[in-house]
Amino acid sequence: MVDQTLLDILACPKCKEELDYDEDNEKLICHKCRLKYDIENDIPIMLIDEAESF
Repeated sequence: MVDQTLLDILACPKCKEELDYDEDNEKLICHKCRLKYDIENDIPIMLIDEAESF
């Protein structure tokens, strides 16, 4: 589980908007860019090139 303090300061690296945390699937979601960022070992992978489109 990602620390809430970290979640509060993270933003989408592409558009700088707020991210939603999908705890069940371990993803951070940007609805504006329609990208999902993986979380591996409680560390968000905030690389645009590695994000999953939806």
